[in-house]
Amino acid sequence: MKVAVGTKNKAKVQVVKAVVTQFYGASIEALAVASDVSEQPMTNEETRQGAINRAKHALCEGNADLGFGLEGGVTLIDGQLYICNWVALATPQRIYTAAGAQLPLPPIVADAVLAGEELGPVMERYAQQKDVRQNQGAIGIFTDGLVTRQQMFEHILLLVIGQYRYQ
Repeated sequence: MKVAVGTKNKAKVQVVKAVVTQFYGASIEALAVASDVSEQPMTNEETRQGAINRAKHALCEGNADLGFGLEGGVTLIDGQLYICNWVALATPQRIYTAAGAQLPLPPIVADAVLAGEELGPVMERYAQQKDVRQNQGAIGIFTDGLVTRQQMFEHILLLVIGQYRYQ
């Protein structure tokens, strides 16, 4: 089985490899593909669409059996900005999607994102760490490491793989 992942983000590629190889003897290729959404998705819908677009592009460009798209974004709920994460699994016949944990952002971070900055650089300043999005992510920082970005994406990947297997 050939699997393509629509990103070169090392944290996302590693988690796809870790989860997919539990179930399939697959070769996994990481591809830099377009999300066709904003650099900073601002709604659940836009973030989900970015994951779908990445999965479709990975499937086609990688000439793969399965394509995965992982997208992080933010969404406004009752005046509070939350992080949101989506995964899509594309096959030639169907798209499967699932979302992960949503966690409110502190006002200092939310205000910067709402002012037009991307969450990644804002988190680097806030946490005084480099490459936050390539490592523990905002969820890792705001849960004091109790939930890592890898764990969150593992959960969502299991949800889409479970849907695919159930079909």
